[in-house]
Amino acid sequence: MKAETSFDDMEFSPLHKKIMLWGSGGPFLDGYVLVIIGIALEQLIPSMQLDSNWVGLVGASTLVGLFVGTALFGYIADLFGRRLMFLIDIIAIALLSVGTMFVSSPMELVIMRFLIGVVIGADYPIATSMVAEFSPTKQRALTMGFIALMWYVGATAANAVGYLLYDMEDGWRWMLGSGVIPCLVILLGRFHLPESPRWLLKKGRVEECRQVMETYFGKGVTLEQEAPKKTSYGDLFRKRNLKMVIFTGTIWSCQIIPMFAIYTFGPQIIGMLGLHEGKDAALGNIIISGFFIAGCIPAIYWLNSIGRRPLLIGSFAAMTLALAVLGVIPNPSIALVVSAFGLYAFFSGGPGILQWLYPNELFPTEIRASAVGAVMAFSRIGTIVSTYALPLFMANYGISATMMMGALISLLGLMISVAMAPETRGMALAEASSAKFG
Repeated sequence: MKAETSFDDMEFSPLHKKIMLWGSGGPFLDGYVLVIIGIALEQLIPSMQLDSNWVGLVGASTLVGLFVGTALFGYIADLFGRRLMFLIDIIAIALLSVGTMFVSSPMELVIMRFLIGVVIGADYPIATSMVAEFSPTKQRALTMGFIALMWYVGATAANAVGYLLYDMEDGWRWMLGSGVIPCLVILLGRFHLPESPRWLLKKGRVEECRQVMETYFGKGVTLEQEAPKKTSYGDLFRKRNLKMVIFTGTIWSCQIIPMFAIYTFGPQIIGMLGLHEGKDAALGNIIISGFFIAGCIPAIYWLNSIGRRPLLIGSFAAMTLALAVLGVIPNPSIALVVSAFGLYAFFSGGPGILQWLYPNELFPTEIRASAVGAVMAFSRIGTIVSTYALPLFMANYGISATMMMGALISLLGLMISVAMAPETRGMALAEASSAKFG
């Protein structure tokens, strides 16, 4: 290694890879936990005699918990550090997963799902800040892309586990408790990771920062000096930061809400393969996840080769087109459905990754986790609303109108991207946190 190597210009080391891998544990668990309950409900509904109201509450409780966890714990991570919270929340998820195996009433199930949502939501801003603050400039797209990808991997793993446990008596208990296994693996992987040097420097803990840098990277690596600054949640409401929260929260919502609509064609696609009922639906859902996984992989590379701003704009344009085609053409053929679904899923990779990348790049270290949490909480409002509004809208207006509404929401994302999306490709983290819009 050269005598003077900038922290932002380092080669991608084994430590960087470990932080990327174990930092992606939160999104993996989010995908796992949100999907596994859908399979477990097949047994829970008759076992606990759940009516539609209880089913709705079970689904909403996790989303509300995610809203609370992301909004609150990002700020706590900015105050007390990434590594401490990085470990505590995984322990909490493991304990709650085990506890959920023993619920005996619908209310207990709702409470446990809410609490799991809180601690999983807590991990998002903590872990992504940790990953971003360690990532070399050229590798931030890769590390954040990997995080986005792992949500779909978690969802795929949940479907596989649900399929294997579907016919087991009280299999729902083992499904809901199975989350403890990835938690223990993630905890072991995270245990020996260091605290973020950037966070230590911002807290004025210069000697601890120096020790971490020398222990893990050697004496030849330098980190740009930043003046210590106290974390203040109120900084998020300053003009530039508030605009960034609104921008990133809006593009996140404009990607998530239409995705719920496009997913309505999932059963039609997997039905063509005979995988739409009972335990076979879990196999069908693995195929659907594959569409979205495929979209993440090229986007990881395009973010550096094409750039953040052009990829976001182009992706929203393609996604809007896919939804509009399904909205304009009545009774589309299965070939058209698969093509439009595939187009949407493929181009959703860019916005899907930028949901994580932009918030971690655009905010300074002292409020980075707070900002990620605020942006996620913003987007979860749209998720909660769409979970309830989509079935009602579709029942009243039909699937074509639903697709057109999704296209309009995606078009809003396109317009916001054209007006506000910054370009942060090739910028060091400190430089990106002062990037201008448009």
